[in-house]
Amino acid sequence: MFEKTLLHFLLGGFISLITITNPLSKIPLFISLTAGSTSSLQKKIARQACLYAFFIMLVSLFAGTFILDFFGISYGALRIAGGITVAIVGYRMLFETANTQSASEHHHRNVAFFPLALPSISGPGTIAVVIGISTEIAELKGIPARSLAYSGTVLALLMTCLVMWLTLRSAQYVLTMIGREGMEAMTRMMGFLLICVGVQFMGSGVRAFMAGA
Repeated sequence: MFEKTLLHFLLGGFISLITITNPLSKIPLFISLTAGSTSSLQKKIARQACLYAFFIMLVSLFAGTFILDFFGISYGALRIAGGITVAIVGYRMLFETANTQSASEHHHRNVAFFPLALPSISGPGTIAVVIGISTEIAELKGIPARSLAYSGTVLALLMTCLVMWLTLRSAQYVLTMIGREGMEAMTRMMGFLLICVGVQFMGSGVRAFMAGA
């Protein structure tokens, strides 16, 4: 029972997060932001961006329910809103051309935090997914089950950021290997999966509303 809970939140969280963060789609932006930088500086920026993103998601996980209570937002409403947000992100990835606008004007800023960590890696869709997971954990009965669920989710966050870090570190190599067309195909596939995740979130929210009615 407990092992099933751990695996559910570990695997489910990782699949949802790796889908919505879509590491490959961050390669063009990363290359644009770090153009002209040394290899060591690029690796440093990649590491910092992933650390920032991890802490943003971690705060969303543990403070998400408190934020909802403060504003009087129900779990059902959050899941429906989060599902719509995630589905819209997926729709754009599936049907629109990837926006890889040049970010040379941001070179004077700490690009590791903005725009890489926020809003690129841990954007609104990612935060919505993490808070949605936190609402599922809050509905579990018993401290042991919640502890395992939180542990599995934190591991999922770590795994997601690790994959993102490895991808950004290998950005030049990956771009050379799969090409821009291959990256676009991968982005569209991830977009379709995101739409599925968003619909699942909305369905869960509707059930929560009906149960509370």
